Amino acid sequence: MKGLPEERAITFAHYIIDHNTTVRAAAKEFHISKSTVHMDVTKWAGYFR
Repeated sequence: MKGLPEERAITFAHYIIDHNTTVRAAAKEFHISKSTVHMDVTKWAGYFR
């Protein structure tokens, strides 16, 4: 998945919250690694507070 990390973080977070799912399930849905989802969401979480 390409794009700005900030936009990816928002997309992943929305997916995880809306579907009440895990990082693993989000990674599978977007065909990327769990590490990428976790890194983007945790790195940018403080940015949006």
